[in-house]
Amino acid sequence: MSEGSHNRALQRRHRVSAAWCAALVVAMVGAAYASVPLYRLFCQVTGFDGTPRVAAKAPTTVLDKTVVIRFDANVTPGLPWRFEPVQNTMQVKIGETNLAFFRATNTSDQPVRGTAIYNIFPEIAAVYFNKLQCFCFTEQLLEPGQSIEFPVSFFIDPAIVNDRDARTVTHITLSYTFNPMAAPKPGVADRRAGTAG
Repeated sequence: MSEGSHNRALQRRHRVSAAWCAALVVAMVGAAYASVPLYRLFCQVTGFDGTPRVAAKAPTTVLDKTVVIRFDANVTPGLPWRFEPVQNTMQVKIGETNLAFFRATNTSDQPVRGTAIYNIFPEIAAVYFNKLQCFCFTEQLLEPGQSIEFPVSFFIDPAIVNDRDARTVTHITLSYTFNPMAAPKPGVADRRAGTAG
């Protein structure tokens, strides 16, 4: 094999190796971007990590057994809101549909956007805590000084009594944390409308 053909073969192998490395980098970046929504979906489907399930309809069976639901409300630093449950606790029957409210107040002199995430404790109960209506993961806009009450409709799945580990749960905490959201950037149409007048 001549030195020229050896060099060409070596260059070809280097190009193939570089292409595989580039493909791997693209795949890893894609996996990094997809990991958060996939993890959120996994948690919602399985109740993993204290994530309650979202239900399409309430159960038809209501048991005589009750559970105390505690409501917890938090805001992350940088969000000038006061956020609190309207009612701190509720005693609910398993299988019964319930409605709770949380109140948020913008304490600043500017419009502020936020979005809430939630969690359930103990984690073993999350798979049985089902929401029918919730304000979480939805952008909320509060004007200066404005207060809004957000409803949460939920039930505890009667299947909890058949779970050897979860059937002894007597208290469940539903916790929400509001996070600040950046104001949307004006689009091209908005900028044109602003300069047209």
